[in-house]
Amino acid sequence: MCGNRLAAHEHFLCTSCVVHLPLTQSHTVEHNLIEKKFWTRFPVKRAVSMFHHDGESTRRLLYQIKYHAHPKLAVYLSSLYAKELKDYGFFDDVDVIVPLPLHWRRQMKRGYNQSHYIARGIQQVTHIPVMKNVVKRIRNNSSQTRLNARQRIENVEGIFQLKHPELIAGKHVLLVDDVTTTGATLSSCAKELAKAQGVNISVLTLAVASNSALPFVQNMYPQPLSMPL
Repeated sequence: MCGNRLAAHEHFLCTSCVVHLPLTQSHTVEHNLIEKKFWTRFPVKRAVSMFHHDGESTRRLLYQIKYHAHPKLAVYLSSLYAKELKDYGFFDDVDVIVPLPLHWRRQMKRGYNQSHYIARGIQQVTHIPVMKNVVKRIRNNSSQTRLNARQRIENVEGIFQLKHPELIAGKHVLLVDDVTTTGATLSSCAKELAKAQGVNISVLTLAVASNSALPFVQNMYPQPLSMPL
């Protein structure tokens, strides 16, 4: 994030950058604004994001994860967040983790799906199983980056297909991705997951777009964190 060389005990991010991440503290707020993004779209149980996507430093961080072949950074960040959430009982009734799928063409071009690595970091802490084959992305829709809210909703309509509803029937599913912006893509996938009988759905992302003005505390972690992978 800052461009400085890491110390020998640091991994992926320097201590200063970890401590000064613009954390949302959304897991401490009942009916937080991230949850409210989804209320009119599907019956979300819980929704949280680790930090605000609010400037050049966090944008650089997410680009490294998504486009510059640093998926282990996603494992590192999601495992840090999972440790914090676990202490709050966030995962107590979660049965399975489902990473938001990429279309096979996009995944082949990129070489990986960053959401798989986010799910892996959570699994390392919680030991909750990850299911990658429950839902499939059946249409390679165009990028959401330059679209407005209405265009984003239209762009993701019908792009997912539930392949194995029996695997999640009656379970609490945690759907994970890198960023919540308008929530259109996550909602499209969640609606497909909701076709399984008796399913509950929560959402976790590493970041939330800065147009969601959540209160946050810069220093969630009073002690410097360093966690090798």
